[in-house]
Amino acid sequence: MRTKTIFFDIDGTLYDHEKQVPASTKEAIRKLQELGHQVAIATGRAPFMFEDLRRELGIDSYVSLNGQYVVYEGNVIYQNPIDRSTLKNLTLFAESKDHPVAYMDDKAMKLNIEHHVDVETSMGTLKFDVPEHDPEYYLGHDIYQAMVFCAEEYEEAYRKEYPALRFVRWHVVCMDVMPGIGSKAHGIAQMLNLVGVDKADTYAFGDGLNDIEMLQYVGHGIAMGNAHEEVKRSASFVTKNVDDNGIQFGLQHMGLL
Repeated sequence: MRTKTIFFDIDGTLYDHEKQVPASTKEAIRKLQELGHQVAIATGRAPFMFEDLRRELGIDSYVSLNGQYVVYEGNVIYQNPIDRSTLKNLTLFAESKDHPVAYMDDKAMKLNIEHHVDVETSMGTLKFDVPEHDPEYYLGHDIYQAMVFCAEEYEEAYRKEYPALRFVRWHVVCMDVMPGIGSKAHGIAQMLNLVGVDKADTYAFGDGLNDIEMLQYVGHGIAMGNAHEEVKRSASFVTKNVDDNGIQFGLQHMGLL
């Protein structure tokens, strides 16, 4: 069998709903690595948010921050920060509507305000602490992704005001913000171009709206059984739920195990 490259989303894909990696998933990834396949992560999370997971699974290649920060075998190969002046304007626009903003680089996440219930609610679903308050963090750091905490009814206003940015909702009160070309698919393309992998030999597993382009881009896109319905329609195969050995089942179905 030719060497394959398999990308895995984290939340709802590698992680179950308790933010744990099922035993069957750990075993499946170990077998893939033993067979000589390239295993990588593709996530909306920043690198500092999944260090423990990388160590646990022995993975050192990843597409993070929805494609804006890409690492191959421990080396940074692509960075795509948001334009700083655009980010400043976005912050002012959000503040006028009482919508908090979070700024993320590869090492940290900071908030422009100290406390807000929407921040606590959405961060709680990730089992992640509320970020520290540092409203000027973006002025001295390259920000690869921001988050605006607001209800869905406000999305269109942001899209109209900032057509050069991309907004992808991941929670009822929060959406990711990235450069217009930003996506997991774009980040994956940077990695494949570098290592010369044939797209036909690539696979990806995901469950969220930010996985759609990725599942459509790779040779074989697999949606989790617990995926959003729109994500399932974008996949070439729908496997079982994450907590029902979905990763293992999908890899077996694809003939990778």
